[in-house]
Amino acid sequence: MDALNSLMDGFGTALTPVNLLWAALGVLLGTAIGVLPGIGPAMAVALLLPVTYGLEPVGAFIMFAGIYYGAMFGGSTTSILLNTPGESAAVVAAMEGNPMAKSGRGAQALAAAAIGHFAGGLIGTVLLVALAPTVADLAVDIGAPDYFAIMVLAFIAVTSVLGSSRIRGLASLLIGLTIGLVGLDQMTGQQRLTFGSLQLADGIDVVIVAVGLFAIGEALWVAAHLRRRPGEPIPVGRPWLGRADVKRTWKSWLRGPLIGFPFGAIPAGGAEIPTFLSYATEKRLSKHPDDWGKGAIEGVAGPESAASASAAGTLVSMLTLGLPTTAVAAVMLAAFQQYGIQPGPLLFEREPDLVWGLIASLFVGMVLLLALNLPLAPVWAKLLRIPRPYLYAGILFFAAVGAYAVGGETIDLVILLIIGLIGFGMRRYGLPVLPAVIGVILGPNAEQQLRRALQISDGSVTGLVDTPFAVTVYAVTALLLLWPLLAKLVRRGGAPAERAEPENTKS
Repeated sequence: MDALNSLMDGFGTALTPVNLLWAALGVLLGTAIGVLPGIGPAMAVALLLPVTYGLEPVGAFIMFAGIYYGAMFGGSTTSILLNTPGESAAVVAAMEGNPMAKSGRGAQALAAAAIGHFAGGLIGTVLLVALAPTVADLAVDIGAPDYFAIMVLAFIAVTSVLGSSRIRGLASLLIGLTIGLVGLDQMTGQQRLTFGSLQLADGIDVVIVAVGLFAIGEALWVAAHLRRRPGEPIPVGRPWLGRADVKRTWKSWLRGPLIGFPFGAIPAGGAEIPTFLSYATEKRLSKHPDDWGKGAIEGVAGPESAASASAAGTLVSMLTLGLPTTAVAAVMLAAFQQYGIQPGPLLFEREPDLVWGLIASLFVGMVLLLALNLPLAPVWAKLLRIPRPYLYAGILFFAAVGAYAVGGETIDLVILLIIGLIGFGMRRYGLPVLPAVIGVILGPNAEQQLRRALQISDGSVTGLVDTPFAVTVYAVTALLLLWPLLAKLVRRGGAPAERAEPENTKS
């Protein structure tokens, strides 16, 4: 009841005309910036941090929250329409959203993503209000073996549900893990796969990898086939969700937050892991298995809902523990310190107006985001009516601008082209792209958590399974690996019984 009363006071703060203006401005800026590949919400907040020096803390953080949610949706817009993720959390949206767009259902994919963001953010923020202390306590108790187990689950879940075979999914994952090794060893400082180049010492940014594999690889693939099959403008289709679409997506919108919120609250990879796991879950539960890879709307709705709920989850550990679990949370933590405020257990007592005004502004921002982007979905989808040679020329231009913006180095453009050629080769030989991206994102962190767990146990492998949480996660992973074999055994076991019944009746 105290939390509810405090939230009502927060709405009194967030709904003032000035703060409403900052929320609307944040949503607009975030959506516009999120559309640009390579920028993303973290860089957007960092770029606008100096602009807020003259603002009151409440207004500044309300605008930051709007930028966060807006940039996440903007990233999924280009991911769906152009197969060019604006940020790493939007990578999964391209898997089913882009085939939907190519088949003339881009507006439906964008609408499913917008409603998914709204539903996930709404449920996630409600959980933030109700469960923040409990989730924070759980996050404190999770150690290196648990983090590593979660990442192994993410690796297996993605490689087992994508592509035409598990071998190809595993090969794609190994490509991503290899790219993730480039740079300095995080624990010893030794160079790995840098070929003596100082520019590669910091590793390859995941945005460059995602844009290269998705956008450049797709553009090269399309260019290779345009001579044989000239491209036609893609139809926009009807600009609303039909009854069948809503029937297929409403459960996905509700399942996404159950995966996204807990992962957002613990430092295990931000929104990337829950979006991957949500995609794998929706594919397992889908009643339309033949649609996957061709434009299954559940593959957009679930992961986008999980991503939005994860964004709410990141605020739990940041506000209650001062522990940033994503790049955006780290930038926002710096913003708190800029105003002389230290997030932690006492923040809710010392700065109640700021905290509850920020939380209330999340609800306001989500309503503004839905009201802004649902009507604009058909407008965005009309980008696909541009002839493909011009469309992909524009994609190459913005991909290059986004890659250069990441580090401001010319070598980033060379790396982008090389990774684009790898993406082209993966399409040529039927390797799914997503496992490679998750390998780049989670590989270095998984290696670090593995080495920490082994150090804690003095090199004993049993240190990886010495917690109930880790054992549970590995059990789920084993079930995921063995499920196809078990399903075959069950089917084979049932067949003789069915044939034996007629024989018994004859006798």
